[in-house]
Amino acid sequence: MTAIMSNVSQTEAQTADREIIDITQTNCCIVGGGPAGVVLSLLLARQGISVMLLETHKDFDRDFRGDTVHPSTMEIMDELGLAERLLQLPHNKIRTLGVTTANGSVQLANLNRLKTNYPFITMMPQAKFLEFIVAEAKQYPNFQLILGANVQELIEENGIIKGVRYRGHGGWHEVRAKLTVGADGRHSRLRQLAGFEAVGTSPPMDVLWFRLPRSSQDAEGGMGRIGKNHILVMLDRGDEWQIAFVIPKGGYQQIRADGIEALRKSIVDVIPELGDRIELLKDFSQIAFLSVESSRIKRWYLPGLLLIGDAAHVMSPVGGVGINYAVQDAVVAANNLSEPLKSNSLHEWDLAQVQRQRELPTRVIQAFQSLIQQQIFARILNSNDSNFSFTLPAFLRLPILRDIPARLIAFGIWPVHVKTDS
Repeated sequence: MTAIMSNVSQTEAQTADREIIDITQTNCCIVGGGPAGVVLSLLLARQGISVMLLETHKDFDRDFRGDTVHPSTMEIMDELGLAERLLQLPHNKIRTLGVTTANGSVQLANLNRLKTNYPFITMMPQAKFLEFIVAEAKQYPNFQLILGANVQELIEENGIIKGVRYRGHGGWHEVRAKLTVGADGRHSRLRQLAGFEAVGTSPPMDVLWFRLPRSSQDAEGGMGRIGKNHILVMLDRGDEWQIAFVIPKGGYQQIRADGIEALRKSIVDVIPELGDRIELLKDFSQIAFLSVESSRIKRWYLPGLLLIGDAAHVMSPVGGVGINYAVQDAVVAANNLSEPLKSNSLHEWDLAQVQRQRELPTRVIQAFQSLIQQQIFARILNSNDSNFSFTLPAFLRLPILRDIPARLIAFGIWPVHVKTDS
C-alpha cells in the first residue's frame, strides 16, 4: 500500500500549482455515472447522505453499452419500489438463451424456471436505465450530479484519500469527501491514479459491434448463431438488431485488411437472413471494436477510497452480467457504508467488508465465463475442421446441472438485497 499512496502523492506534487475555482464538501464523491455509480448514488441519497456524482461525459448516451438488466437487478429495483415504473420504459424480454447451428438449436439457459417475479433479461438501452435512476436520485436535495467532470487527481492527506480534483466548466474544481468511490469502468482513471494493478486472464475472443435494421419477418427477441469459425449474437433493440460478431483474439487487424466485403460475407454465411440488408454495413466506421478483457484487482480499497464495478473487476461479455454485478457491488457498498458515513465513523475495515462480500461472487462468475470461453468459444473460433459440429460440453448436458447457467447469469452465486432500516 505504501507504493500506491506514493503514486497518489506524486500526482499531488505535480499539480500543486493548479488554480482551483471552487471547493465542494460532501460525504461521498462517486466518480463514474455507469450502473454502479448511479445506483450507489441513489441508495446513499435515500439514506440522507450527501453525495456528489461526477461523470466525465456530458450525457449518458454512449453507443454499444451493455443493455441487459437481469433478474437480480430487477429484484433490487422492486425492493426500491421502482420495478414497475422501470418496466414502463420501452424494453424487450429475453426468457431463454440459446444458439442455432447447422444441426439445429441448442438451449443454454432457461430463465423461466427461476423462482423470481422477473424470470427474464430486460433489454433496455443503458442510457434510459441510467437516466431513470438519476431522475430518482434528483428527488433528494442531498444528491448532486456534475456532468462533464473529468477527474484528474486524487487528494491525499496523511495517507487518506480526501477527494478528487477535476477539470470541468470554467477550469479546475475540488471535491472534498469522507469517501471517494471509483465506479468509472474498465478504463478506470481512479484505479490508475491509485496505482492498483489488475490481475487479468486472456479471453480467446474479441467482439465487433454494429447495427442493422430488423425486418418484420425476423424472429422476436434475441438469438445466437454458430457457423464455421464464427459466432454471432443478435440483440433486439426495437427497429434494429444490435449485433455482436465474435472473432478470435487479435484477429481484428486481419479482418480490417481483408476489407468490409469479406466481413459482410462472413456475417451472411452465419445468418443468411441478413443478406437482404448487409449492404447497409458500408464501412468500418459503423463498427465498434471491443477488446474482450477479464481481470480484477487484488485490493479494492485504500483509506478513504473504494473501487466497485468494472473499476474493480472487468467482466467478459459472456452472459452479459457486467451491469448486474456492478449494481450488486453498489448495493453491498450502500448496505455496509451508509451507517458509518452518517455517524462519521467510516474506517478502512468497512471498505474491506465490501470487498469480502463481493470478491467470491466475482471470482466464481469470472471462472464460469472462462470455462464457457475455453470450452465453447475457443473451440468454435479456432476449429480447422470443415465438418465441425457444435455440441454442448458434458457439464452443461447433465439434467442435474441444467439450471446452474440460468441461475449464475440471473443472480450470481447468491442474491443481493437492499438493507432496510430496522
